[in-house]
Amino acid sequence: MAYALPLIWAALLAFAILAYVVLDGFDLGVGILFLAEHREEDRDLMMNTVAPVWDGNETWLVLGGGGLFAVFPLAYATLMPALYPAIIGMLLALVFRGVAFEFRFKARTRTGRRMWNIAFSGGSTVAALCQGLALGALVQGIHIVGRGYGGGWWDWVTGFTILCGIAVVIGYALLGATWLIWRTEGELQARARRHARALGVAVLALIVVVSLWTPMLNPRFSARWFGWPEILLTSPVPILTALLAWGFWHGLSRRHDAAPFLCVLGWFVLCFIGLGISLFPYIVPPDLTIWQAAAPPASQGFLLVGAVVLVPIILAYTGYAYWVFRGKIRPGMHYH
Repeated sequence: MAYALPLIWAALLAFAILAYVVLDGFDLGVGILFLAEHREEDRDLMMNTVAPVWDGNETWLVLGGGGLFAVFPLAYATLMPALYPAIIGMLLALVFRGVAFEFRFKARTRTGRRMWNIAFSGGSTVAALCQGLALGALVQGIHIVGRGYGGGWWDWVTGFTILCGIAVVIGYALLGATWLIWRTEGELQARARRHARALGVAVLALIVVVSLWTPMLNPRFSARWFGWPEILLTSPVPILTALLAWGFWHGLSRRHDAAPFLCVLGWFVLCFIGLGISLFPYIVPPDLTIWQAAAPPASQGFLLVGAVVLVPIILAYTGYAYWVFRGKIRPGMHYH
């Protein structure tokens, strides 16, 4: 049981992080695209597509961060000093974005609304960028000395992390564009389709570049992706990515509403699976495994009881919220 508990918790935290990425990713993407629209009516529609669910989406971020602190305390204590600037930047941007979300609807002047528009879009972009920077820093490896972080304040800033930051921003923007295709109509939907075509090309190119760069960072990654027989396990990921790319372009050309969004979600899931293939069993590469970083089995077991109760509740109210607010958002539908 002592061997299985860290695996169970690693899978649970991975699910929480993936849920956050795919759910909060599209509403961050809507924020990234916010200033691309020039009519306030269209911006209102964009905001109203995510208004009922955006704050609930961030529940998964809290679950992932809290779970990491409670179940893998050594990983938490190592990662935080290594990634403080990126993590603090992300959290401040999310707070700023949340404030802008609420205050934009209260603004009584054109200048005030313009200010909150910029704050909403800027907060969304900075949050996405910081998430990509943190992801890139984790993949390239954290320098550990003894049982703590042994690197410098700016070790996380490299060409690879900057590329990952840009990739996440563009990926979220694509997710937001396809969400708008699904949830809106008319001219706004048509412009979202045009955005999705350009962003789709950029995202596929970035997936290829990051996927080729990642194995060069660590010999273990290279062996896992290109060695034999490991390639039998890893080869379905690029094949499925290519199939989803066909589905994405087919859905755009045939003007399907939901298909492009679902295909982009599939890209995110496959990229996440590829990340798991590269990193497992390390929670802080290149040296710290999930078993080395885990809390005592008694603590893990106690917390797992709470998670077994809490996670289904979160899934239930999230699913209910999306079901209640399903369908197209049209002019005249208001958040407040």
